[in-house]
Parts: sequence; C-alpha cells; structure tokens
Amino acid sequence: MTYNFRGQTHAVERLYLDFDSFFATAEQHFNPDLRGKPVGVIPLDSPHTGCIAISREAKALGLRSMAKMSEARALIPDMVFVVARHDVYVRLHNRILEVIETCLPVAKVRSIDEVVCHLLPSEAREGEALARRIKRALATNFSDILTCSIGMAPTETLAKIGAEMNKPDGFTLIEATALPDQLAHLALRKLPGISQGMEARLNAAGISDFDGLWRLAPKQARAIWGSVEGERFWCELHGTHAERPATVKRMFGHSRMLPADWRSPDKLRECAQQLTISAGRRLRRADLRATKLSLGFRGGERPMSRTGKAKLRWGWEAQFLPARDDHRFLTALNEGLTAARAALPFRPRSVSVMLHGLVSDENMTEDLFSDQDTGNGTLRDEQNRWEDVSDVMDRLRATHGPDAISLGPRSTVPGGYLGAKIAFGRIPDQADFGDAPVSDHDTHFCSF
Repeated sequence: MTYNFRGQTHAVERLYLDFDSFFATAEQHFNPDLRGKPVGVIPLDSPHTGCIAISREAKALGLRSMAKMSEARALIPDMVFVVARHDVYVRLHNRILEVIETCLPVAKVRSIDEVVCHLLPSEAREGEALARRIKRALATNFSDILTCSIGMAPTETLAKIGAEMNKPDGFTLIEATALPDQLAHLALRKLPGISQGMEARLNAAGISDFDGLWRLAPKQARAIWGSVEGERFWCELHGTHAERPATVKRMFGHSRMLPADWRSPDKLRECAQQLTISAGRRLRRADLRATKLSLGFRGGERPMSRTGKAKLRWGWEAQFLPARDDHRFLTALNEGLTAARAALPFRPRSVSVMLHGLVSDENMTEDLFSDQDTGNGTLRDEQNRWEDVSDVMDRLRATHGPDAISLGPRSTVPGGYLGAKIAFGRIPDQADFGDAPVSDHDTHFCSF
C-alpha cells in the first residue's frame, strides 16, 4: 500500500470513523420503538424550529438535513420528532471511545461523532477486516442501529473523504496508487474544507472539478485559499501529512435560537444573561480572563439581490480590563443590551454572547489606575471581591447542584443545556451541564 510521489512513500496510515446520523441513531438506539421510523432531532420543543439531525429513514424519503419542522411534516406526515438531549449524547460518545479503544487507539476526537486513529503497518494491512472488527465491537456493546462509516487512507483528509464516500455503514480504502482516479467523480463540495465560498474561489480560478483541483501546484492552492491552509490541504490530498499548530483557545461563547414568545426585550435580556454567566463559568474553569464581550443578534432574511438573500445581523462589542467575574461581564452585557434596545433594526430570532480577548494571569498587564480609591476600597479591591463571589458561587453549584445559587433571578431558557450544547469540534465537559442528568432512555418527544 505504498506510492512514491516526489521521493516520498505514502502508506495507508490513517483510519477515520464517522457515525451515521449520530443524534438520530442515538435516539433510536435508546428507544427501540423508533427504529425503522423517520426521526428528526430538534433543538427545542417548538413547532417553529428545524432539525439538527434526521435518521437514515428520513433521508431515504428525500428529506434534507437541517430541514424545517414544517417542511419535514409536509414531506413525511408520520415523522417522529424528539428534542435533543446533549448530555445523553456526550455520555454515549465517551462509552463509544472506550469500545473503539479495545480495537485501536483513538488518536484524535474531531467531533461528537468523528474520530481519527493512527495505523501501524500491520493494522493497515488488515484493511476492511479491521473496520469490520470495530463495527462488530460497537454492535456487540451497543446495538446494530448505531452504525458508522470508516475510511482508511494515507492521510486524515483522504480517510475522511473515504468515510463519507460510502454512507451509511460503509467502508472505503483509498490507496495512493489509485489517486486521482478513485476520487475523480467527486464534486468539489463533497470534499472536506471546501465550503460554498471556497468553491466560488476555486471556480474563479478556473477550477470546477476534482481533476482541476488535483492538478494545482501547492503555491497555487495557497494563493486561492489565501493562507497556508491551502498548501496543507494540497499536501493531505496528495498523500502527505500536513502538520498543524496546536489549537489555541480564543473565545468562550454561546448562542441560542429563540422561539417566538422569547423575542421580547425582557426575554432577550434573560437569555443573554444566562448565556453570559455560562460562558463565564467555562472561562474560570480554563483559568483565563477576558478583555472583550461581544453581543450579537440575528433576524430573518432580507432580499439582497435578484439571486440571493442576506441575513439580518447586528453586533456590539465592549472592551474592559482583564476580568473573570460575572459582575464585570454582566455589566458589559447590560451596556450592549441598552445599545441594542435603542438601535436594533429588526426583531431578533437568535442571540449570541462571546467572551474573547483572552489572557492568562502571567500575561496580564497591571492597570495604571487599579489603585484608584472608589470610596469602598480600590478598583483592584472591588474586582477581587467580585472574583471571590464568582468563585464561591461556582463551588456551591458544583457541590450542591446548579440551582443552589444564582446571580439575580434564574431563568429557564428554551432548549436548556446552557453552555453545554454540542457543536462541531466542541464536546462539552460534564461540568458544562448545569441541570440534573437526563436518563438515557427518557426520550423527550416533541409536544407539538
């Protein structure tokens, strides 16, 4: 399984495992009555939301991923909708990793439903037999409904392409000797890392298919991408590992889609405050401070041209001295909410809060005015007091539960899971879940 390209040997060294419709199949795994039925997983119990995952049965009936609930019901009248249970999915994910490790060490977790394994030559020689062994272990420990697709190739990018080529429950081996012919049929958008915007850049450069992409020179790819990421993509596509620098945490933020009855100024404030407090807890667990807070709102769509639409967006940002306490963050948030009330030109459908401009204690520069007397001590004294308050509240919640104490009234925000929603590339820690654990078998059916 080798290929000599510019003096390098490209052995099969990566295995990429990608679960099929993970949220939906997880619900079918825990509730056998859902198996064989079209299932949609929605973020909150509301008729005005959309699916964040659909089962393979729904896909087979022509429903697209991320379809609105109304669209899904129109196409599939008997479709079953369940509300997402993020803590259940994270627990299942952790158990899955343990099972995979009995067959092969997991090198990297890319998302809640995607992992990468590095292969020894002896493991690579097993090929499809190794993939079958992993799938058999998963079926034995869980159920045969919880399937995955596996790709094996010289690089992670090629292995991921392989995993996506033969879904569901498939296997694809990509050897360097078969390139580029084995992938020549793939549309550009089927390749990881090529978004609609990147496809437009490639098209502008005269690249409209895989063959044209393959024939690019590394420096051309770098120029089209506008960064070294283009050259890294080129290397991975051609069978050479591309090393990436370690990821540096740049922000702690959360967003929330709002049902119609949560779009009033008072409800928006409640939601934004809870998002801010949740982000602050994560920031403190990472032992960092923030110097900026951004508040953002999104509305519906407005006509942009004859051919497209633009999202309605509004944003605001505050800067402050390095802080880690909820009082400072909520003070900044209230300034932003006041500005929004005066200037927001549309009715928001979602709200987001981000803490960024992160610094650690050892990299923090002392403020020249921190010794200024406020009449109740210095600015530094005041900040220390509020930091102590936030730390005490964090410890009380950890010891006595999330409802033990709150800074101001505690609101129940639609969809729950404040700060603990699964996003691509981010799997929440158990400490992120503020509410009591949900039972694996306690399916939350949509009530509408």
